Amino acid sequence: MINYSFPVQELEYFLLVMTRITCFIYVAPFFTSGSVPNRVKIGFSFFLSILIYYVTMPHVYVSGGTVLSIALMVIKEASTGLIIGLGAYICQTIVLFAGRIVDMEMGFAMASQMDPATKQEATITGVYYQYMFLMILVVTGLYRYFVSALAETFILIPVGEAVFNFEALNISLIEFLGQYMLIGLRICIPVFCTIMLLNAVLGILAKVAPQMNMFAVGIQLKVFTGLGVLFFTVAMLPSMSDLIFTTMQKAIVSFVEGLMNVGI
Repeated sequence: MINYSFPVQELEYFLLVMTRITCFIYVAPFFTSGSVPNRVKIGFSFFLSILIYYVTMPHVYVSGGTVLSIALMVIKEASTGLIIGLGAYICQTIVLFAGRIVDMEMGFAMASQMDPATKQEATITGVYYQYMFLMILVVTGLYRYFVSALAETFILIPVGEAVFNFEALNISLIEFLGQYMLIGLRICIPVFCTIMLLNAVLGILAKVAPQMNMFAVGIQLKVFTGLGVLFFTVAMLPSMSDLIFTTMQKAIVSFVEGLMNVGI
């Protein structure tokens, strides 16, 4: 007969592993999309926890002892998963930032909508950039990097041994915010520069031919010019996505280093 008995320490260790994985899946790109059913997220987290549990199963299990110490360990593992996933999630919002700037220049800033994938207000171009970003993420197989990186964190940061180095985490976050602005501007710079030149031309025409209604003409020209630039710059999206993916990987690594015990 099959022996289904197991020590309580094994159950504690498995639940702690599942806590970190579930919190990571909750905030990581592609997995956190609203189009993915919650049952799929829970099932994926459960089976991934089983695989990582058998791979990283230690000889000496972490025993919390009291209820308070176990609760603190659960909070620590949940925070670890959320911080690691946050490094990937905030990179996804770069395209929404770039889309807002583009729509502001084109005159689509008021045409915002609730994005069901991220459950936040997004503009038309931002949603377009976001879905292109997710499509390239799936095609390139970067979601497998998330799973492998999450599995490696259990080797670098064993269960119950995460150390929150807030100084290192703050430095990593500040460095990322600088890259955040730079990458967002690089994505929207073609439309931004084109519309700026168009505004200069419209300003000159307003002085040369004051009888023309430049306000009515300018709105239409901005829309058609912006859409034309978006059409001709589609080939730039793979390189921009590769830059975001590289920044995403660096952010995850820097956040993991901020959670590692220096003595390990």
